[in-house]
Amino acid sequence: MAPAPPPPARPHALVIPFPAQGHVIPLMEVAHALADRGVAVTFVNTEFNHGRVVAAMPAPPRRNGETAAGGGGKLGMGRNRIRLVAVPDGMGPDEDRNNLLRLTVLMQEHMAPRVEELIRRSGEEEAAVDGDGDGWGRITCVVTDYNVGMWALDVARRTGVKSAAVWPASAAVMASILSVPELIRDKIIDAQDGSALTQEAFQLSPDMPVMHPAHLAWNCIGNDEGQELLFSCVLAGVRAIDECDYILCNSFRGAEASTFARFPKIFPVGPLLTGERPGKPVGHFWRPEDGACMLWLDAQPVRSVVYVAFGSFTVFDRRQFQELALGLELTGRPFLWVVRPDIVHGDVHEYPDGFLDRVVASGINGGGRGKLVAWAPQQRVLAHPAVACFVSHCGWNSTMEGIRNGVPFVAWPYFADQFVNRAYICDIWRVGLPAVADEKSGMVTKEHIAGRVEEVMGDAGMRERVQAMMVVAHESVQEGGCSHGNFDMFVDSIMS
Repeated sequence: MAPAPPPPARPHALVIPFPAQGHVIPLMEVAHALADRGVAVTFVNTEFNHGRVVAAMPAPPRRNGETAAGGGGKLGMGRNRIRLVAVPDGMGPDEDRNNLLRLTVLMQEHMAPRVEELIRRSGEEEAAVDGDGDGWGRITCVVTDYNVGMWALDVARRTGVKSAAVWPASAAVMASILSVPELIRDKIIDAQDGSALTQEAFQLSPDMPVMHPAHLAWNCIGNDEGQELLFSCVLAGVRAIDECDYILCNSFRGAEASTFARFPKIFPVGPLLTGERPGKPVGHFWRPEDGACMLWLDAQPVRSVVYVAFGSFTVFDRRQFQELALGLELTGRPFLWVVRPDIVHGDVHEYPDGFLDRVVASGINGGGRGKLVAWAPQQRVLAHPAVACFVSHCGWNSTMEGIRNGVPFVAWPYFADQFVNRAYICDIWRVGLPAVADEKSGMVTKEHIAGRVEEVMGDAGMRERVQAMMVVAHESVQEGGCSHGNFDMFVDSIMS
């Protein structure tokens, strides 16, 4: 009798996030979801972000033969079969990595050849072996953040592996990118650089958010000098998508039904459970102050706390930062405020005179009613019964996390897709209210901040709507739900 043929090689996905906090976190959750379904994963970060992710991780006990990330950039994850790999981004150690345009250009030059080498070597060399005796095997699929650019999908095509693009923002914003030819035809944007040709708002369909040409993603990043180059990257991405096997979106059908109906190539697979994998890498750049946050929240009454967080890019000037502090004080309510070290433009942040003494808790049960932290475990915070309101920059991860935990918003966008997300929150879903700047001062005043918080916390109808969305969000990712089924379908396709 002839010997049985060897079992088919285990599928092995190479996952590539765009190197920003709001992209690494959802792509890491995609990696875990793949690993949960039996797919080996190599997760590629820039060297700069790799170091931050590893430093922010808890340190689990290691088994014999398992090494911490560093040097070669690998982290054995046991049966979860995720390894972390670092490649250079082409920027110097002291360069500003918030310069997204320069970062995007350099990534193509420096990361693309290293990623292609990873794929080709995976089919030739003896792969790393973890404790269960299995090798990693040949990379069979590239799963890339759409924002990485066309080069990642080109690499997949050249190396003969399957490809999928992950869109970590709303389907509506992805739809605006796919609709660029129509926007040019209708003279809404310029064909050369994508700049706004009109100040009039538009809708891609009657049930989708109202969009403003000046707020389209490529019009909110960088400056005029880089506008044409950035828009050319957008156009290249649109063309590359035609060659992509799947577009996976961190959203759910109940949140954006009209968009998914009009753009059937976009598959909802969310909301992803971002940032909640105890003892495993979740993509944080900063180590969350878990104990301090959660113990303080435990001491607060149910539905009493205002949670304030503006993501990893939002920057305030000194006056607006101080006005925000005074507005939180004026609410008279307990608040948990995430204050990044770089949240004030060009300055070390200075609080209003006496603010810390008047309102900030000195301990878990300190006399003050405010708690300040540099970073927080946001998913756990929003799931806490004490939290009643989320003052947010409307980043899509934050928007989905607020929805999946049933917390209403004060919506305060900073740039890019956040304006569309505000339209969803305030106009379509009606689960929040916008923060509006004063026409004379240009600031969101302390009185307005306090007033908005009171309106949101006192609106029973708003809470009912966000909790109804919470139920639909949870159903979508459970077995039998639309997002769960879409992800299973994707995994089946890369296993075949």
